[in-house]
Formats: sequence, structure tokens, C-alpha cells
Amino acid sequence: MKHLRNMLVLALSGFLAFKGWVYWRAHRFDGAIAQASNRYQVSPALIKAVIWRESNFNPDARGRAGELGLMQIRETAALEWASAEHIKNFDHAACADPLTNVLAGSWYLKRVMRHYSRADNPMPFGLAEYNAGRGNVLKWMAGDSATNSAAFVKHIGYPGTRLYVQKIIERYEDNR
Repeated sequence: MKHLRNMLVLALSGFLAFKGWVYWRAHRFDGAIAQASNRYQVSPALIKAVIWRESNFNPDARGRAGELGLMQIRETAALEWASAEHIKNFDHAACADPLTNVLAGSWYLKRVMRHYSRADNPMPFGLAEYNAGRGNVLKWMAGDSATNSAAFVKHIGYPGTRLYVQKIIERYEDNR
């Protein structure tokens, strides 16, 4: 009986340690997220949902196309952000820093969503552009899909991008 109790205590301790680690992993960048949210007026829940999908909160994540960090920032987006912020001699490698990454990614996310301000909900359009590029989004905006976000999501031509948009929106709605 004592052995069973010790095993249960050990299992519970391991479970609680794991839950603590999961919590820490998902919240350790909350300060950077809050700073970017305030600066660029993007919901912290949306920023966090993008980070979750892009890197699963891994600041060392690297993409196949050269994307860096938490929000998987491409060099062109990083340079556009640096230019808009008047940061001289900016190097894409600086996006390995979590705060820089979240600031650049949040700025870019705000920028791409602004392209679709005439839609009933710019979020799916902006997320699709963040993932698949503006050219693809423009191809998927036919008829109703030009301003109706639900119709647009159905018209997304890449199943991976459609799933990306749906999962981020689900996570965003669960956490706001």
C-alpha cells in the first residue's frame, strides 16, 4: 500500500511539473506580446495564437524558407518593419530575439490585415496572407469571397493554409 501511495505521489508530482512547464512555455513571452499588442493595436490573443501555430512558442524555430523565431519572420517582412520603424543597419538575424521577433511579426500581421478592411472580418484574409502571400489571397477573393470571411475561408486554395487560418482563429477565440 505504501508503495502504491509513493507511486501515486510521484506520478502526481510529474504531472504537475509537466503542467507547470506547459504553462511557462505558453506564457514566458507575455511581456513581449503585451508590448507588441499595445504598440501595433493587435489583440494579444491573436499574436499568441500566431506564435502557437508558427513556432509552438519556440524562439529558436527556423523555417525552410529562412523564417526566424516565434512568429517565423521572413527577411523581407523584417526589413519592411525595420524601415517603417526607422531602424538603421537592421539584420534579419536580429529576429532571433523574441521581443524583436514579436514586434516585427505583430507589425506585419497588422499591416496585412489592413489590406482587407472592407471585409466583414479581416482576420482570415490577413492570416492567409501571412501564411501564403498576398498573390494567393487575391486569387481566392472571387465573388462573395472578396468581403465575406466565411466564404473566403472555403475558397482558400491550399488545404494547409485553410487549416492554418481555422486553427489560429479557433485558438484566438478560445483565449480572448
